[in-house]
Amino acid sequence: MEFIKDLFQFLKQRKKFWLVPMIIVLLLFGLIIVIGGSSAIAPFIYTIF
Repeated sequence: MEFIKDLFQFLKQRKKFWLVPMIIVLLLFGLIIVIGGSSAIAPFIYTIF
């Protein structure tokens, strides 16, 4: 959890707020891949990528 806190402090201090949407999109893609790899809908998710 400290990494996330440090990341947000870095973004706040350096005024890099444009990175927040990119981080969110990368986290969502990672979540889709992790969930999709172990479920019955995996073939449908892999066709997206």
